[in-house]
Amino acid sequence: MLNRVWLLFFIVAAISVTVQLIDGNTEILSDSVTAMFASAKLAADISLGLIGVLALWMGLMQVGEKAGVVNLFARAFEPLLSRLMPEVPRGHVAYGSISMNLTANILGLDNAATPLGIKAMHDLQGLNPIKTVATNAQILFLVLNTSSVTLVPVTVFLYRAQQDAANPADVFLPILLATCASTIVGLLVVATVQRISLFNSVIIAYAGLIIGSLMAGVAYLMTLSADAIGEMSMIMGNGILLMLVFSFIFAAGYRKVAVYDEFVEGAKQGFNQAITLIPYLIAMLLAIGVLRASGALEYALQVLASLVSSFGWDTRFIDAMPTALMKPFSGSGARAMMLETMNHHGVDSFAGRLAAILQGSTETTFYVLAVYFGSVGIRNGRHALGCGLAADAAGISAAIAVCYWFYG
Repeated sequence: MLNRVWLLFFIVAAISVTVQLIDGNTEILSDSVTAMFASAKLAADISLGLIGVLALWMGLMQVGEKAGVVNLFARAFEPLLSRLMPEVPRGHVAYGSISMNLTANILGLDNAATPLGIKAMHDLQGLNPIKTVATNAQILFLVLNTSSVTLVPVTVFLYRAQQDAANPADVFLPILLATCASTIVGLLVVATVQRISLFNSVIIAYAGLIIGSLMAGVAYLMTLSADAIGEMSMIMGNGILLMLVFSFIFAAGYRKVAVYDEFVEGAKQGFNQAITLIPYLIAMLLAIGVLRASGALEYALQVLASLVSSFGWDTRFIDAMPTALMKPFSGSGARAMMLETMNHHGVDSFAGRLAAILQGSTETTFYVLAVYFGSVGIRNGRHALGCGLAADAAGISAAIAVCYWFYG
């Protein structure tokens, strides 16, 4: 699948470049070449930037596992995850790292979620009989990450505040609804492909508990101002991170674990994984960079606008679609598109609000796929990309529908 997608990106880019050359746009040649080298540099910058973060969290996770703290997270979510990932044996260390990653995503702890996710993928790789082919559990975990629910999307609020929005947090509930739709559809698609039964008492009980907790959290947060929500998120995020670090170290000390030695051993693994990522990131970012520079996404947007107009439908959402089209490929690109839409149409316009909702509705699918699978050397992702893009499509569709619902 990845080989075909990579080749498809270059075919589409080549066609787009050819069309623009015929139209007399010779600058597309230099833009495409520049994008190639910029993508290679970006991949190296990202990987090198991850060295410190991965070393930190892999070291802490090593200490946390020896101290037994990670096992507490595993026990809390293992009944649910063992039914969604039946090939992972009960009591396996992967349950702890998966649980911590999903918790970090929900709380918006981006600086911890990625290294914890890589650790979880590494743990799952230990059960993989064919090391270059993704297992069902790895695919499900990846899709949950690409469609992850973030309870408080603080970064979106900050960008809206910088653009002088009247109420920066008024997109909070629409974003939550859109990202929940993305996660639910992603889970349903994976469950259908992998023939996982979701109708059992344990999954239903956990679903009720999670949904109830989300609703309670939303009800409380809706009573706060935008500044209060941002402050609360900052306090919770930093407080939880510090609590985890202290609990790992103090529990390890209590159990007479060689804290320093274990941390160094785990940090070495983090360093090696960060270096391993470079070739995979270069390959993925190269294809995405050339595709962006070729103008293919702009052509796709023009085709979409013509199609919507031919049916006589409302076309206001088209102005925010650059963010949606860019989101699966590039987080920074989607962020730039969102800011451009806010600046051009107004931060509180329909398009400005929809761009913010789209930005918070899903993760960057191709980047997550390259980082998580690349960290363990997986080359055949099987149905992971298709399921991830299905979740993206659901998130985008839900974002558009919710925006019309809330803002007319």
